[in-house]
Amino acid sequence: MRFGDQTRYRIAEGRSQLDLLAAAAGQALDRAGLGPADIDCVIGAVAGDLQPIPCTAALVWERLAPRSQVAAFDVNSTCTSFITAVDVASRYLVDGEYQRVLIVSGDVGSRFLNPGQRESNELFSDAAAAVVLTAGADPERGVLTSLQQTWAEHAHDTEIRGGGSLVPPYAYSAERTADYEFDMDGRRALRNMVRVLPGFFEEFFDRLGSSVGLGLADVDLFVPHQASRALGLAMRRIGIPPEQYIDWVSDYGNMVSASVPFVLARCLDSGRVRRGDLVVLCGTAAGLTANALALRL
Repeated sequence: MRFGDQTRYRIAEGRSQLDLLAAAAGQALDRAGLGPADIDCVIGAVAGDLQPIPCTAALVWERLAPRSQVAAFDVNSTCTSFITAVDVASRYLVDGEYQRVLIVSGDVGSRFLNPGQRESNELFSDAAAAVVLTAGADPERGVLTSLQQTWAEHAHDTEIRGGGSLVPPYAYSAERTADYEFDMDGRRALRNMVRVLPGFFEEFFDRLGSSVGLGLADVDLFVPHQASRALGLAMRRIGIPPEQYIDWVSDYGNMVSASVPFVLARCLDSGRVRRGDLVVLCGTAAGLTANALALRL
């Protein structure tokens, strides 16, 4: 779809979020040269669940290998869920609990949008992405450090109120439709994000420096969540130059939980990043949450 000079992608009729997630997971396994029997753990990292119970990871795995046994669970930090999942998975891999972890991310935000709220209706794209993480023997590669923080006083800047136990499905009525649709105060969310990000990234780079002696100049590429057209403003506030990060908002929009892994996968495919490069996955999400993770490929 086109909104002026912006391109967005919306799922076709008859297709579901589960279709997208299962397809992405299957492609990730194929690219890794692995089959379902090789996977120890599946992590669903989505913002909008397929259904409240069971977890999204279990439903995706039912599509791929219903008779196999894996650990399956979800993590949800909304738009930065993939970054959280990589952080969690890396700790399992380092501890030796699992050898191969499949992470699936993706949302169909278009099915939650309020057509009357232009700033969000013209922002989101439907997408899915998946990766396989494996335990390795090289101590120089993998997750180097991470940081996640939430400022809960801003929890209601971006939300969907209905569908859970606070505003349950049986409470739905035509008068309460807005409670079951995505609601965002974009101006307030941007103001709060810009206020917290400089201090957050200062702490993140302090961690990176103290743990492995690296800083901003050592990063080959920042892969930020493609939150909105204000991405450039946010990156300038942190001090990251345009050549050091990806901004595809005009071409793809906000892909919610699929945003970071989609951009990372495209950069790997194109050779923009390769083995040995230092990549920082980062972004903000509802909560208000900020997330950053340094990864040596």
